[in-house]
Amino acid sequence: MKNFETAFFLTALIVLAASCNRATSVHPSPFGDGDIITISKEVLRDKISGGWAGQVIGCTYGGPTEFQWNGTMIGDHVPIPWDEDQMEWWYDNAPGLYDDIYMDLTFVAVFEEHGLDAATDLHALAFANAEYPLWHANQAARYNILSGIMPPASGHWKNNPHADDIDFQIEADFAGLMAPGMINASSAISDQIGHIMNYGDGWYGGVFVAGMYTQAFVSDDIGFVVREALKAIPQESRFYMTIADVIKWHEMYPDDWKRTWFELQKKWTAEKGCPDGVFRAFNIDASINAAYIVLGLLYGEGDFGKTVDISTRAGYDSDCNPSNAAGILGTMLGYSNIPDYWKQGLDRVEDRNFVYTDMSLLDVYDIGYSHALQMIERNGGRVLDDAVEIRYQKVEPVRFEESFRGIFPLERRNPRRSLNLNNPEFTAGFTGSGVVVGGNAARTGSGLPDRDLTLDVYINGEFLETVVMPTQFRTRKHEVYWNYELPEAAHDLRLVARDIPRGYQVNLSSLIIYSGNDPGPQSYF
Repeated sequence: MKNFETAFFLTALIVLAASCNRATSVHPSPFGDGDIITISKEVLRDKISGGWAGQVIGCTYGGPTEFQWNGTMIGDHVPIPWDEDQMEWWYDNAPGLYDDIYMDLTFVAVFEEHGLDAATDLHALAFANAEYPLWHANQAARYNILSGIMPPASGHWKNNPHADDIDFQIEADFAGLMAPGMINASSAISDQIGHIMNYGDGWYGGVFVAGMYTQAFVSDDIGFVVREALKAIPQESRFYMTIADVIKWHEMYPDDWKRTWFELQKKWTAEKGCPDGVFRAFNIDASINAAYIVLGLLYGEGDFGKTVDISTRAGYDSDCNPSNAAGILGTMLGYSNIPDYWKQGLDRVEDRNFVYTDMSLLDVYDIGYSHALQMIERNGGRVLDDAVEIRYQKVEPVRFEESFRGIFPLERRNPRRSLNLNNPEFTAGFTGSGVVVGGNAARTGSGLPDRDLTLDVYINGEFLETVVMPTQFRTRKHEVYWNYELPEAAHDLRLVARDIPRGYQVNLSSLIIYSGNDPGPQSYF
């Protein structure tokens, strides 16, 4: 009897532990490494088309809401319009909305022109020299590349204060769409291209999104798609822990996405890196926005409209997140099974080139299909007359990276000062181990040409570097100066105009102080 009681007690403990840790427990794949999965060419093409079309639909739906709800959800009482005119209106009036797609197409075009072994530098230079405007990690990387700092250094957090931002996450769809069932192949592509503009969690966002696409080709189980893709992310990363919590809370509150949203808000919304979001409601961090993608997928339960709506109403980057979610679900369903309600108006824009590109949706349906066939063959599969045989890949986690390790934001100041001919110097004292100075170069006189302005940086009286600040928006420096490697001590920062002629100035908008000591939750009470 005692043996029976002991066995029963141990069994109960095991069951209890499993129920408390379901989000991070191992869920075996129904596929083994190297298993052959056969898909008809017609279905494969339909899924690829569904993935690209889904991105456009999700991006369009969330377009009117992007960063209008920061730190809050979009209430059910707020109408979000959808009709046959929506996509055409955005194409005509605000085509820059579709940076989620035309950014992908930069890399698709390089692969198409130079082959699937195209060097990273070709991708980096195409991206840096493109005519489209960029922001955050993308813009910081562009400035780095044009200044001779090539990948992976261009995306590293010591060279790019936006390394954990969402940028590669929103443009990684292509890597998954060209690697059906081959998650390690998509991770390799993500390693190559994602480090152009991101590092650590910012890179993981793209690895994870691309990974979900790869699994959406071979499974119609949303939970499996999310969990399997998450296996590619190192478990010690903040990104992994954030998504694992979404999975856990979904199991705890399966009928209440808003409860899970609140849990995310309490635990995972503190911004550490992006200077625009530190100590502010704004948050473009990859991990929290990826959580909103997963929120839509899990609570959407395979319903296209519900998925898009939840990922949008979660807020923050609420056009990019539903674009990713709808692209992944569109891949799972296939173009032909996306409800007609959500495809209304798509036929009006499918043959139109995306702004800044020579490629339309109809083009990328064909090119994406071609790239997928090539990837299937080079990864051990076969292309037959009417079908493909995909050699499924068991997930291998990518390496661990962590941005902003060992430093913590301590203080944010708003100097609201400008360096110009009349005010050539700015000084500030601070105590900590890092500093980021936000700002921009500007023309103040009418009719003046764009030019590069320069200023010198001194810390504790020692000259450190000359900063070059272009006034041209496309090539601008996203932050004036940053340094995350100072000794923990009191410091004096001095910025001195070197070449800022009359009619020009460098505006200083923020000063963020970092410390090697975690201050923890701060309160005046």
